[in-house]
Amino acid sequence: MNIAIVTGASSGMGKEFVLQLPGAVAVDEIWAIARRGGELEKLRGVSAVPVRPIVLDLCREESFATYAALLEDQKPNVRLLVNAAGFGKFGTYSRIDTEDECRMIDLNCKALLMMTRLTVPYMAPGSHILELDSLSAFQPVPYITTYAATKAFVLSYSRAMNRELRDRGIRVMAMNPSWVKTEFFDHAFQTNGGNEVQYFNYLYEAKDVVRTGLKDLYHSRKDYSVHGLPIKFQVFLVKLLPHSLVMSVWLSQQKKPRNNTGLTTK
Repeated sequence: MNIAIVTGASSGMGKEFVLQLPGAVAVDEIWAIARRGGELEKLRGVSAVPVRPIVLDLCREESFATYAALLEDQKPNVRLLVNAAGFGKFGTYSRIDTEDECRMIDLNCKALLMMTRLTVPYMAPGSHILELDSLSAFQPVPYITTYAATKAFVLSYSRAMNRELRDRGIRVMAMNPSWVKTEFFDHAFQTNGGNEVQYFNYLYEAKDVVRTGLKDLYHSRKDYSVHGLPIKFQVFLVKLLPHSLVMSVWLSQQKKPRNNTGLTTK
């Protein structure tokens, strides 16, 4: 059985991948993984491909044993793995619980690594892995400190794994969007009490960003994907300029609110 697997599938970018991937890869079933089973069930009625909801909390160690056992039992041919699960918090470090920071590391880094490692043995030549990353991966970002650091890991890990798996015919790509209008902001703003982060230069729609990511995954040799010409130019500049200057520019921008209203769904 040929399948695709999407983590973080209950909302946002993960949900959009479930909706769009049937147009990019031929599979018999999509395994949709997330904590909220009710939201996963709704995907059955909107996906062009049969969806199998799998309720797992990837911050919990036992979830990986459950997932590994399912793979061993079903022995699927995984044509595409999308690791879209993740979350972030805005604000000064003193406002963010240490437990939340560790959960960011567990979900954004450890879970992504574990899902990749457990899935690769079930992937044949011609298969693909898309690791959902962030524009923040390219620079240190004060007041999004831990989240940005986790995304730097994802970028480095993805690019290196792409080289390691090349001989097996498996392609790995990081996807590095800028600000995207999703439920991400519901969590991120909870600790932004001092409005430390309030400047959002460009806001993109999830459907457009996912479309670009899938196009780059299947029709380019890139090991990371960036949506939008202004954002590509920003990445270019960040690579050239000292990070001390980049951080100073970022901090200066946060004094000027832009596109900072109506971003949460709550």
